[in-house]
Amino acid sequence: MSLSKELLEILACPLCKGDLKYDNKEEKLICEKCRLKFPVLEGEIPDLLLEDA
Repeated sequence: MSLSKELLEILACPLCKGDLKYDNKEEKLICEKCRLKFPVLEGEIPDLLLEDA
């Protein structure tokens, strides 16, 4: 399962407020600016806590 396009448009990195890209293979949201990777739980729930990145 992947994240909806609408959700990806409104999500932002909690640290730098930059855009996030979804990696289907790793099932993670990636901030290219800070190089943080945030897990996506159960294929559709973004975990944007900095301590989990």
